[in-house]
Amino acid sequence: MEKFMYVTARGKRASWAMTAAIALAFMACLALSMTAVPRVFAAEVESVSGAGASFPYPVYSKWGNSYSQISGLKINYQSIGSGGGIAQIKAKSVDFGASDEPMKAAELDKEGLIQFPMIMGGVVPVVNIEGVRRGKLRLTPELISDIYLGKIKSWNDRRILAVNPDLKLPDEEITVVHRADGSGTTWIFTTYLTEVSEEWKSKIGSGKTVSWPTGLGAKGNEGVSSLVAKTSGSIGYVEFAYALKQRLKYALLQNSTGRFISPTIEAFQSSCANADWKNAAGFYMVLVNQPGEKSWPITGASYILVHKDQADAQKAKALLKFFDWCFKNGAQQAISLHYVPIPDKVYDMVESNWKKEISSSGQPVWETKTSKRGE
Repeated sequence: MEKFMYVTARGKRASWAMTAAIALAFMACLALSMTAVPRVFAAEVESVSGAGASFPYPVYSKWGNSYSQISGLKINYQSIGSGGGIAQIKAKSVDFGASDEPMKAAELDKEGLIQFPMIMGGVVPVVNIEGVRRGKLRLTPELISDIYLGKIKSWNDRRILAVNPDLKLPDEEITVVHRADGSGTTWIFTTYLTEVSEEWKSKIGSGKTVSWPTGLGAKGNEGVSSLVAKTSGSIGYVEFAYALKQRLKYALLQNSTGRFISPTIEAFQSSCANADWKNAAGFYMVLVNQPGEKSWPITGASYILVHKDQADAQKAKALLKFFDWCFKNGAQQAISLHYVPIPDKVYDMVESNWKKEISSSGQPVWETKTSKRGE
């Protein structure tokens, strides 16, 4: 019995043993070569954790997945609302918090925190009215504030009909939907209502939570989107990416110039263009009801919150590397989800603040940027 047989120029057969040995050797080499390929970045820690605003969750999720694939760092972010995010970062139960309502400079100093804008976007009114297509219903500031005050109760109210003469609106009760949790999206929305309605300002005001005069509550942008989608005659407010994901019907809004505007990335960018970040203490910025013919009136920024004094320098550095990557490489992903990326000049201010404010054992955590956006 032959122990080994091999292929020769004369066409002799190779034994199964030799073939198997060659195959195993090839697979071993292949496995070794694959494990030897380094990631783009070496992960210094396994994971970082964050919690807060649902407004930016779609883009944070996308950024986190992309960055994990190239760095090995796992980004654990919980969409629990801005109020929850602020509470958790204050308690140091997460590495970073996220909020759409910025904290005032005095409170930041008291808590030993810094904040910086991470992304900007638009809050849109969404409706579920049979027979009315997306982007056809027109709402003025007075109409939307009176709907949420409970003063306008039916979709065929004469005031709604007056600005929508081409629509056949039903004699149907309006079901108002709002957030039930502490929400930065609510802060943006109620800040807008406070700007455009003296009655809302005097009776309700603005905040992450308010005493709603009417309506049903739901948790998160996710909850509001779902409740509007299944409730006939309803109206709610959500970040634009949620409206698109749920295929909800959004309304046109009359802006400060009197024009009825559709929510688009260009309209959000127009609202953000006039922001004076340089003179905003602690990056505190209100972007609602901005001037400009093309400006969307309910626009806001979403913020990251981190502690100035970091116990774990390696984790802090890994966290800032992730944010740095998002600023430099995440713009197109953000735009694809209809968010507005932070401008380069604002990021330069943010990075300067990192260098000055964030330290571990008295030593700066962040030293210098490695590349420009898109490189």
